[in-house]
Amino acid sequence: MKVAAVIAEYNPFHNGHLYQLHTIRKTLKADYIIVVMSGDFVQRGEPAIIDKYARCRIALECGADAVFELPVYFSLASAEYFAQGAVSLLDKLGVVDVLHFGSECGDINLLCECADIIADESDDYKQILNLHLKAGKSFPLARSEAVRAVSPSYQKETAAIFSSPNNILALEYIKALKQRKSVITPLTLKREGAGFHDDVLSDNHFASANAIRKKLSGSHSDNLSTLATHIPDACLEALKHNELLFPNDFSQLLLYKLLQIVDFGGGFSHFYDVGTELSNVIAANSMNVSSFEAFAHLCKSKNLTYTRLCRALMHTVLDMTQQSADLLQQHDYCQYARLLGFRSENGKSELLSLIGQNASIPIITSPAKGLQRFTGSTLVSLKADIHAANIYESVKAQKMTPMSPLNELTREIIRLPQ
Repeated sequence: MKVAAVIAEYNPFHNGHLYQLHTIRKTLKADYIIVVMSGDFVQRGEPAIIDKYARCRIALECGADAVFELPVYFSLASAEYFAQGAVSLLDKLGVVDVLHFGSECGDINLLCECADIIADESDDYKQILNLHLKAGKSFPLARSEAVRAVSPSYQKETAAIFSSPNNILALEYIKALKQRKSVITPLTLKREGAGFHDDVLSDNHFASANAIRKKLSGSHSDNLSTLATHIPDACLEALKHNELLFPNDFSQLLLYKLLQIVDFGGGFSHFYDVGTELSNVIAANSMNVSSFEAFAHLCKSKNLTYTRLCRALMHTVLDMTQQSADLLQQHDYCQYARLLGFRSENGKSELLSLIGQNASIPIITSPAKGLQRFTGSTLVSLKADIHAANIYESVKAQKMTPMSPLNELTREIIRLPQ
């Protein structure tokens, strides 16, 4: 039996994602596909455009066999910790043979060579990296220069790896697998169609998620028809019947949080990935929140990117602390696997049975029972997931009618027939 895995946000699910799942079935002959998917908040420091349950259902309808939630402390993190969290979860399931991911490079050997260098962190590599960082270069550029200096086979194609988002994630996945001494084999698929940052719909039906979100940020009903050739029917239907959330829907929550802290003489450095420098910037501008996105742009600088700002601000809104993030890292990242949904035959799943026999972490089907059962870092992570989901649902409910938000503790696992 062959089990393949995918790490994804599906924000939203598009034709490129469908192509990947079909490719895994066709070329790898995988019996099962596991997806580890970000919950209601994603790596760019934004809310997912539709909630995790809707995105889970789409993934199952489009070919996934089981979907597990990536805890919020990793889904809302830098590429390195996003990858470390997701890979740790997959490794601890004990059944995954292959981790399959897209990349702009498409060359698994070249990616592995670069990942080996950054994972080994030789003294020469670290010294050169620090020199370029002190010279004011961005981390991706500094890392590229450090690899150039220590790699005898460095070439033009190597430099491009460190400037493309999916390549960077690919490197982090491979690095995480190497550091864990995991038996999971990494495989990559060359990204088709539009680039990661492209914000206009392409002509070849492989639009980027960024372009799709930008289109949806306008008039919802007017723009859905233009997306029909870029997303599967399951996703189109979900977008029609779910309220869409965007960063600016969290503007009032952000303003309240900033004023609450500043007015009582506090700072922000204890929040996850904020630190003293950014805390001072946020505090100095705390009265100027016209919108979430505008505030992030106001605070960004050469050393503080927009995405980093968005993550830090969302960490603040969700009460995510650096102490908790450090605790999870010290305890080997993911401490449980939260099952969001699965496909079954007559109510049973051979894949879930296999996971139950081999997993080294508990499989959560009821977060309420998890709250009663867990302690320490495991409980810290689960509480953060539940809180983030309830915040997301509260904002969505207010935008819809308003209406009463759904309680995360009452949500049920999605079950679809095989």
